[in-house]
Amino acid sequence: MNVVIAGAGIGGLSLALELHRAGIPCRVLEAVPRIEPIGAGINLLPHAMRVLHDLGLEGRLGAAGVETKEAVFYNRFGQFVYREPLGRRAGYDHPQLSLHRGDVQLTLLAAVRERLGEDAVTLGRRVVAAEDAGDHVRVEVADAVTGAVAEERATVVVGCDGIHSALRAQLYPEEGEPRYSGVTMWRGVTPWEPFLSGGSMVRAGWLASGKMVIYPVREDVDGTGRQLVNWVAEVERPRSPRRDWTHAGQLEDFIDVYADWRFDWLDVPGLIRGAETILEYPMVDQDPLPRWTFGGVTLLGDAAHPMVPRGSNGAGQAVLDARALRVALQECDDPREALLRYEGERLPATTSVVETNRTRPPDTILKVVYERTGDRPFARVEDVISTEEMAGISESYRKVAAYDKERVNRTA
Repeated sequence: MNVVIAGAGIGGLSLALELHRAGIPCRVLEAVPRIEPIGAGINLLPHAMRVLHDLGLEGRLGAAGVETKEAVFYNRFGQFVYREPLGRRAGYDHPQLSLHRGDVQLTLLAAVRERLGEDAVTLGRRVVAAEDAGDHVRVEVADAVTGAVAEERATVVVGCDGIHSALRAQLYPEEGEPRYSGVTMWRGVTPWEPFLSGGSMVRAGWLASGKMVIYPVREDVDGTGRQLVNWVAEVERPRSPRRDWTHAGQLEDFIDVYADWRFDWLDVPGLIRGAETILEYPMVDQDPLPRWTFGGVTLLGDAAHPMVPRGSNGAGQAVLDARALRVALQECDDPREALLRYEGERLPATTSVVETNRTRPPDTILKVVYERTGDRPFARVEDVISTEEMAGISESYRKVAAYDKERVNRTA
């Protein structure tokens, strides 16, 4: 068997490590000529960390990021709403980690090159098409510099080429534009003093009048104990649904929303202004596909199931895809049967996550508070929403996203 992985993102590199573990030959073709630590913060939830632990990477990733201790919810006036423990503090066997996306990708890339060889990942080579030929797949690969296209052969081709997937576009040429949620997010990272527990994920406010997600992703970045803190500002705005993770954002487009967000524990406008670079991204997804697999070609990660980034779960679902595909290829004699088995497991699971991220992700707690208070300060949060109702919202999402504690620990 010979597997071609299109894309060296988190999903593609995780798949390469999984296949190597099973003794299945593979190679990764990545369009960019150089992998840079782009982007901002991401979270790896305990279900993904269980998989990465099995790949021997929990220690490396833990050293690169911050172990997330708790989720804390506030309204935009800085009033405390709800707190719950996360990761090991919530009884999971594995931690929840907050990291810079670039640190995750570079850690996975180093592991792939160590275990599979330096030539296991070829940069500057974009998979532009894949055609099933019955006993093999013909793969068209373009050189990023010259544009020249060469043909290769593989048993299986996996499109891990992200939100702008060439393989998804080939399989679904009539697919429409991304579905814009009506919310645009601006993101950045800023060196800052530790706040709250030093490992807190904060969600504050609500989309209609401004929402923030804030958490640290690196420890002691300057020798003085300051952390690198990731922040995401989310505001309902009529914007273009054009998707580009590296599109530069402008401070003046959103800073007015947060001008008076100065809490006892954090100066939010100061945090925002401290970022060297700001990125803008429309919160978009696409309707779930009816199928991912066409003969020896399938999709994985964002190429298969782009989702609104509201559940801290996009990268984790790609890691789970990689594990499921490896198991299917390892256990099925026919690779095409394996791809269908993988799709049968992961397509309905990720469809549920995509749809729940649209309607009832964990930050629904803040929506309820916003609506019941009319976006005004409250005297007692207990008069607005009960602890039991908030815990129920969180637990419901964990079950949909397959990281409720009992399932994750039992699977391990």
